[in-house]
Amino acid sequence: MMRQAGRYMAVYRKLAEKYPSFRVRSETVNLIVEISLQPWRAFRPDGVIIFSDILTPLPAFGVPFDIEEVKGPIITSPIRSEEGLKALHPIELDKLHFVGESLRILRNEVESGAAVLGFVGAPWTIATYIVEGCTTRTYATIKGMCHTAPHILKGLLSHLTQAITDYIVFQVNSGAQCIQIFDSWGGQLTPDMWEKWSKPYITEIVSKVRKGCPQIPLVLYINGNGGLLERMKGTGVDVIGLDWTVDMKDGRRRLGDGIGLQGNVDPAFLFSPLPALTEEIQRVVRCAGRRRHILNLGHGVLVGTPEEAVAHFFDVTRELRYDQLFGEDLAPDLASVL
Repeated sequence: MMRQAGRYMAVYRKLAEKYPSFRVRSETVNLIVEISLQPWRAFRPDGVIIFSDILTPLPAFGVPFDIEEVKGPIITSPIRSEEGLKALHPIELDKLHFVGESLRILRNEVESGAAVLGFVGAPWTIATYIVEGCTTRTYATIKGMCHTAPHILKGLLSHLTQAITDYIVFQVNSGAQCIQIFDSWGGQLTPDMWEKWSKPYITEIVSKVRKGCPQIPLVLYINGNGGLLERMKGTGVDVIGLDWTVDMKDGRRRLGDGIGLQGNVDPAFLFSPLPALTEEIQRVVRCAGRRRHILNLGHGVLVGTPEEAVAHFFDVTRELRYDQLFGEDLAPDLASVL
């Protein structure tokens, strides 16, 4: 379940009161492990997601940042010039030792009870923060650079591509069994612009990771990806995550049976009466078909979501049977899910 740990859980809020800095919580091994395990202990999902952030690796290759409670991520020296590019250097993975240590501990903790999941941000999405300097609704500065300073933007994206590739391999070598690539803001581009400014860099990451870690499933998620599905498939990933604005049946039709799908229950359904949530889970699974589907939300768990609804989500999912949903005795081929 995306954004599995977090503020909807009372145990997390209590811990956050004691450690109010998000960076402290996400860069301290014992806190990372504790927070990562909170939802697993409560709900027993099939995957334990390391508690981290897509911006966590930035200081390791020369981009310091902070996270303010209200404003979110702040980068005091945005990179918008050739001079700014000079501050970048190859990723120093020893500076991310807390990620590696946490993944190793999580693997030992859950053993075969769940998969341990890591994640990264895609080059375009990471670049939006580095160029804009903060969260934005318009992406005007970086979109402008596509036309006014394309060589600088290409230099930044190329550097991020190598750094993110190295970071994925580092996570896998530390214990991650699946990696999700978040191109969260790729949906802010037109399909033609995404083809030029995001897809080639994701494709390069996938290709390089395949050579070093051929057994690791890779998932690609873009928020607002309805116009990009076929293009996303061309990156070579194993699974495409759908947000809730795409009908799962339409997504399966457009992408075919040869690729995995993830999603895509609207997180707002977790505020609905439980029978309505049950019906939506069943509908999504029926629309996805009999195999190669990872049930998930179409985006992260919303703040204020009732914990009993999250528990119900997992309980209903565990009780689902394909023969009941499709009216025939055809069990899912679990090996083909990823």
